[in-house]
Amino acid sequence: MTLEERRANVLINKAGGTAGPEGRSYRVVLPPVWVKQLGITENSREVLLQFDGESITIRRVGTGEYAAFLNEAREKKHDLLVLHYYDGETLCTRICADRTARRLAIENKTADVLSTAFGVDQNPNWEDLVAFLESRCIPRRRDGLQHYLTRLGLERYDPLEIIRKTEGRMAEDGCWIKIVEG
Repeated sequence: MTLEERRANVLINKAGGTAGPEGRSYRVVLPPVWVKQLGITENSREVLLQFDGESITIRRVGTGEYAAFLNEAREKKHDLLVLHYYDGETLCTRICADRTARRLAIENKTADVLSTAFGVDQNPNWEDLVAFLESRCIPRRRDGLQHYLTRLGLERYDPLEIIRKTEGRMAEDGCWIKIVEG
């Protein structure tokens, strides 16, 4: 990839609110084509700013971390489970679970936390994943569970296997899970 450069002026304004008389805010206008390539939209506009003392880097949150996590786990030939969590036809959360290291990374594709797999939690752990998968299945203690499992062709309660059969669909909402890998 070629490094593209553009010159820009920093916009300096008096800060409002409770800022003192010398308070200022600083802004830079970004080229729309760059913003589009980053995948920044009205519904997904959180960015990570990094400053090393000389330069400022802007990255969309989740893009680099998720991809790096996935690539590293694949390079190590770890056992991966990759899930996409949808609300209707909208992809809301990508989940990469490294079953070898019992770690995971997520990338939320919507700003609506009510539609994401883990709500406001941006750093879920393995136990959170297990709880999430179970939340998309018939409860363990439901009367008639064995009959239900038999109808699915399962011998025991295994949330991932139930999701393979049902896509984690529930009567209460339009959310579902697609198993992409694993």
